Amino acid sequence: MSETHPFDAGTAHKFFSTENFNKTWDYIERSNRSPEEDLAMLHTAIASLWHWTQRDDATSENLSVGHWQVSRVYNLIKQPNNARRYGLLALQHAQDLGAFLKGYAYETLARAEMGSGNRVAMYYYLEKAREMASQIIDEEDRHLLLKDLETIR
Repeated sequence: MSETHPFDAGTAHKFFSTENFNKTWDYIERSNRSPEEDLAMLHTAIASLWHWTQRDDATSENLSVGHWQVSRVYNLIKQPNNARRYGLLALQHAQDLGAFLKGYAYETLARAEMGSGNRVAMYYYLEKAREMASQIIDEEDRHLLLKDLETIR
C-alpha cells in the first residue's frame, strides 16, 4: 500500500534538515538557556539529523556534522554518555573526510570525556583533535578548532 502525501517528502526533508540545524545553532549560541530551551535545542538537533538521514543527497560530511551537532548539544546539557555516542558516530562518518571534520569529532569526544570525568580519554581525544588541527590547511578553520580545543580542560 503506497502512502501519498499532500507535499513532496524530499523537499520537506531538505527544508527541515537545514531549518532545525539553524534553530539548534541559535539555541547553542544563547548564553542563558532555560531548561525548556535546552530541551528544544536537543529536539531540533535530533530532528535535523533525522531529516538529513532521510535525504537522498546526504553525504558523509552532512551526517558527520549532524552527529557532531547532536553530540555538542548533549555536552551542553551535561549528558556525556549520549554525547560520546553521537561523537563516535560523527567520527565514523568523518573517517574518509578531511582533518577539519575529524578534528571536530575528536573535539566533541574530548568534551564528552571531560564531562564524564574520564581525564585519560579526554586527553587522548584532545591530542587527536590537535593532530587533526595541525593538518588543516585553511587558517580560519584551523584557528576555529584550536580556539574550541582551548576550552577543554
